[in-house]
Amino acid sequence: MTGVKEIWATRILNELHELATKEGDTSDNFSNIMSVGRPPESTMGDISFPLFPYAKYLKLSPALIASTIADKLIAEGIRANAAGGYLNIHVDRVVAITELFDSIFTLKESWGNGNELCGQKVMIEYSSPNTNKPLHLGHLRNDILGESCARIFSARGAKVLRVNLVNDRGVHICKSMLAYQEFGNGETPENLRVKSDRFVGDFYVKFVEWARTDKSAEEKAQKMLRDWESGDKEVRKLWNTMNKWALSGIEATYRRTGISFDRIYRESETYLQGRAQVFEGLKKGIFHKDKDGSICFDMGEIGLDTKVLLRSDGTTVYITQDFGTAVSRYEDWPFDQLIYVVGSEQEYHFKALFHVLDKLGYSWASKLRHLSYGMVNLPEGKMKSREGTVVDADELIDKLSILALAEIRLKGREGLVEDAPDIAEKIALAALHYFLLQVSPTKDMIFNPDESLSFNGNSGPYLQYTAARINSLIAKASSDVLDMDADPKLLNRNDEWELCRKLGDFPDLVSRSAKILDPSILAVNLREIARDFSHYYHEVPIAKARNKALAAARLSLARAVLTVLKNGFKLLNIPFIESM
Repeated sequence: MTGVKEIWATRILNELHELATKEGDTSDNFSNIMSVGRPPESTMGDISFPLFPYAKYLKLSPALIASTIADKLIAEGIRANAAGGYLNIHVDRVVAITELFDSIFTLKESWGNGNELCGQKVMIEYSSPNTNKPLHLGHLRNDILGESCARIFSARGAKVLRVNLVNDRGVHICKSMLAYQEFGNGETPENLRVKSDRFVGDFYVKFVEWARTDKSAEEKAQKMLRDWESGDKEVRKLWNTMNKWALSGIEATYRRTGISFDRIYRESETYLQGRAQVFEGLKKGIFHKDKDGSICFDMGEIGLDTKVLLRSDGTTVYITQDFGTAVSRYEDWPFDQLIYVVGSEQEYHFKALFHVLDKLGYSWASKLRHLSYGMVNLPEGKMKSREGTVVDADELIDKLSILALAEIRLKGREGLVEDAPDIAEKIALAALHYFLLQVSPTKDMIFNPDESLSFNGNSGPYLQYTAARINSLIAKASSDVLDMDADPKLLNRNDEWELCRKLGDFPDLVSRSAKILDPSILAVNLREIARDFSHYYHEVPIAKARNKALAAARLSLARAVLTVLKNGFKLLNIPFIESM
C-alpha cells in the first residue's frame, strides 16, 4: 500500500537501530531501504519484513529480532506478530485506503510514476528490421518489448532515447534486388496495389526459390554486394528505390502499432565505424593478427572462443560495426544505460561485444545491457523467412481485426459503438500486445491468435472490456453520488481491501519492471486487478448500493481501478476503449 510501506519501513529501521544500540553496536550498518513483502496469508498481516539480513549485525537470531520488535509494537496497541524471521503487521486499513485514494486522485495519469531514475539517460535500441522483408510476428514481440520498456523508464523519471538500427545493406538485401531485376518486369507496389514492404519481401522469397534450381544465383548476389560496396551507380539506384519501398511499408506498420523512435540509424551509414577501433586495439596489443591476415580477439578470459573482428580482405563483420556504432552513440548522447532488445540467439554476440568495448578501455561498457527475449512460434511450429512461412505483421493484425469485428457483430454491439472497424483494430492491438508481454521476455512462447482475442480471462480484450465497463458504470452514476466524499470506513469487505492492495502495489511494480526489464510484471498486476474487480462487480451493487454513502465509496474504488488500468494500458501500449 502506497505510503504505508515506506512509513513502516522507516519505523522498523528505527527499531533496528535502537536494538543495535542496546546490543552495543553504535555503527550504522543498516540500509535505508528495507525489503517489504506480504505475508502468505492475509490473516497473518498486511505487510511483512524479512529480518534475516540484520541478524549478522545484531548477533541475534532473525526470529528473536522479529519477536522483540513485535512485542514492542503490541505494547503500543499495534497488531503485529512474529513468524520465524518475519515481522508481520496489520495496518490501519481506513488510513491506508484514504491515503491511496488521495494519491491516485491527485496524481491521476501520473499514478505509477516515480523519480528514482531522474537525471539518467537511457538509450533503448529495438526493432532493427531488414529492408528485404516486412515486419513479422518476431519483430512485433521485439517492438512491444522495446516500446513498453521505453515508456516504463520514462515513467520512472529517466530521459529516454528510442533508437532503431535498420539493417539496409548486405547480401540478403542484394538477394531481393537481384530477384527484382530478374523477375520484377518493372512493376511497382503502386501498380500491383501491394503494401510496399511486402512487395520487396516477396522477391526475397522468389530469390530463394530461384537459387534452388540455379546455382549461379548466390554468386550473382555476392557480385551485386561487391558492386554496391564499390558504389556502382545502377546498383545504388535500385538499392535506394527498394529501400524506400521497404522502409515506407515498415514505417506504416510502426504507426499502426503505436511504435515510435527518436533516432534512426542505418547500417549502410555505420558499418565502417568500428574499423578504426580494431586497428587501435591491434596497436595496443589487445587484438592480434592471424596468419591469414585477419584481426582477431582471444576471449578465453570470459570462456568464449577467438573472435574475428576484421576479415583477411579488410571487410568488417557484425561485431565490428556494432562496437563502432556504440562508440559513436555514446559520443552523440552520453548515456547511463544502453539497452539492446535482441533475441536470445544473439546472447553470445552481446557478451563478446560488451567484452571487446571493455577491453578497448571504454568505461561506459559496464552500462550496456542486453534484453534477451525468447522466440515466438506458432502452434504449427517455427516460422521461416526464406520459405515465406513467417507471419506478416500487418496480415496478423488484419486477421485479428476481422475476428474482433465479427465478435462485435455477434454480440450485437456494432450499432452501439462509434466506429466498429476502428474499435476492432484497437481490440486486435490489445490482444497482440498483451499476449506478447504477459510472459517473461526470457521465455519462448507460442502465439495463438484465437486465445489472444478471448474476452474472458487472461487477454488484452478482457482488460479493455473491464475498463470500458467501469467507464460506463461511472458515466451512468448520478452526479450527486460522484461528488460525495468517499468514506473509506465503508469499504470493509476483504475483496475491497485486496483490490486496494493491488492498486497500491502498482508504482512499486512499475519501478521493478524498469529495474529488471520485464513488463510482464505489470501485465500480471493489471490482469489480477481486472479479475478481482469483475468478481467484485458481480458480488455487490456499486452505483446502486443501498445508500448514497456506500455507493460513493464503491464508485471511488471503481474510479481508482479505472485510473490504474488506464495508466497500465499506456505503459503496455494497449488502447483504452471507452465503450465496447
